[in-house]
Amino acid sequence: MAEDEEFSARRQHRAVPSGRLARLGGFGRLAGGVAGGMLAEGARRLASGERPRMGDLLLTPANATRVADQLSHLRGAAMKMGQMISMDAGDLLPPELSTILARLRNQAYRMPPAQLDRLLREEWGADWRRRFRHFDASPLAAASIGQVHRATLPDGRVLAIKVQYPGVAESIDADVDNVATLLRVTGLLPASLDLKPLLAEAKRQLAEEADYLREGEQMRLYRERLAGDPRYVVPVLEEALTTRRVLAMSYVEGRPVEALEQASQADRDAAMAALLTLVLRELFEFGVMQTDPNFANYRWQPESGALVLLDFGATRTVPADTAGAYCRLIEAGLARDRNRIREIAVETDFLGPAAAAAHRGAVDRIIASIDEALNRPGPFDFGDRAFVPVVREEAKAMMADRDTWHVPHVETLFVQRKVSGTALLAARLKARVDVRGLAGAAIADHPAA
Repeated sequence: MAEDEEFSARRQHRAVPSGRLARLGGFGRLAGGVAGGMLAEGARRLASGERPRMGDLLLTPANATRVADQLSHLRGAAMKMGQMISMDAGDLLPPELSTILARLRNQAYRMPPAQLDRLLREEWGADWRRRFRHFDASPLAAASIGQVHRATLPDGRVLAIKVQYPGVAESIDADVDNVATLLRVTGLLPASLDLKPLLAEAKRQLAEEADYLREGEQMRLYRERLAGDPRYVVPVLEEALTTRRVLAMSYVEGRPVEALEQASQADRDAAMAALLTLVLRELFEFGVMQTDPNFANYRWQPESGALVLLDFGATRTVPADTAGAYCRLIEAGLARDRNRIREIAVETDFLGPAAAAAHRGAVDRIIASIDEALNRPGPFDFGDRAFVPVVREEAKAMMADRDTWHVPHVETLFVQRKVSGTALLAARLKARVDVRGLAGAAIADHPAA
């Protein structure tokens, strides 16, 4: 894991609020600041003769900075939710919400040394430094739930130590509820949209991500599943140093996966073919999937071309009916049966029946544009985004029709999060991959095919 230049340039200390009242106060100040900013901007525009929309008032530079900075300060579930919503929905989010939340993807602070030392004393004891020849107090990276440090054991082995921010596990339920309330009061989500199942599952997922003992076991299992495949490298768990709030693993060299942008076309294609193959194996072979596609969870080794896989906290079981739904969709797609694709999308809850009925023409044109792109001769070119404007334009009316908004089944959402995030990385790398061939091989022996 190489240190990110972006993080190094902006690293700074900021203690994580760990108490319930402190975190609630943070949300209160955020709501008050956003409301005040909206009132001031509204008054200014009305005085100049304008009639501004709510979204225009919300999406001021000051408010965008205010929201992103406060969620980054709170970290934990608050920041994680913002990152998830931003990456998962992509172009389909209201632009007001997307712009604010996109700021969270790379924004984080590190714990002050005193807070870090206090936490490690609680986990490893007062003499914890005796366990190491050297422990680098400056983190390699900081994210929503924890930060990563490099350390050297007395026997010379180098480890990566992920340390969880204090109060993260205890604040999950309240943070998720507060983020949901923030989305509601801004008016960016319709009141009729039932988020309860999704919020309940988000709480459960985040609670599992905050259990580093569980993550360590998932990492060990992935290492077993991928043993012998030179395309992937999974760190070795250091069980003796791993607790619920500290995850210790072998330090693995690698460059940020975005470095592939400067690599050859062949290297980019090979890396994305490996990653897409892994997603398909997770879905149809392993029955479990690491559902967080954050780019920081991957590293690339230029010498071998291997992908380093990091962060297994979001690993979850893929139910058989969810895998079956994807299998049937792929089967219909390979057959180019556009009507069947639409029907299966509704049957399996990918698409709400109200939206499918009210916007049948738009849905069919979206399916047609994707079908045509996937069936051009040769490998699918993720860098050719000609179909994206078509999808975005057709989706506008559907997004504006808030009465037909629909939340798919939570299991589908988590799998689609990984699928969409992987496609986003492939687009960034302008990779060319035989998607049809990989998908066809993956479902060949699946019971639903």
